[in-house]
Amino acid sequence: MRRTIVLGALVAGTYFLLLRRPVMAWGATPAEASGRLPGDELLEEADGIATRAIDVDAPPRAVWPWIAQMGPEPRGGAYTYDWIENLLGLGMRSADRVLPEFQDPRPGDTIAYGRSRMRLERVEPQHVLAWRSEDGNWVWTFVLEPQDGSTRLVSRNRYRLPTVGARIGMLPMEPASLLMERKMLRGIKQRAERLAATTG
Repeated sequence: MRRTIVLGALVAGTYFLLLRRPVMAWGATPAEASGRLPGDELLEEADGIATRAIDVDAPPRAVWPWIAQMGPEPRGGAYTYDWIENLLGLGMRSADRVLPEFQDPRPGDTIAYGRSRMRLERVEPQHVLAWRSEDGNWVWTFVLEPQDGSTRLVSRNRYRLPTVGARIGMLPMEPASLLMERKMLRGIKQRAERLAATTG
């Protein structure tokens, strides 16, 4: 029992000292990871923040459609490992085409991510899209910054952990969320670059 406790403490210490920052800020610059972004105002007091980013060789107009249509079927999915998400009952199917019927997101729109219901709080086409959970404990924001014909795409998750159980449960979720979100960002990049190439 004592060995297990010591080993657990060593693993946790190693994670927090060496691995947590790269896990929570994959692809993001130090300025992006520590700076303020649109949507932060929706959850000022956060217990955890994950900021992940990627460069997309396409203008924001080719990136935005994929973000605008995200969500469970019949929406466009999340461009990550559908089979993992569907084991959790999320009903995801990642689309490889732009879905015209989901290209006009508006504040107040809602979607369900399993037991979490998300409400669209902030929409600035081709720049910002921010969702907030119904209980107010999670905000997920996408920010698109134009860069000489390309786009810097930043995804930020801010969350509150109101119980000890929630705090403990989040520890394994942090690296798991990196696995899923890295795939998502790369999936958006691939789709946006293909769309830009085919539409000019």
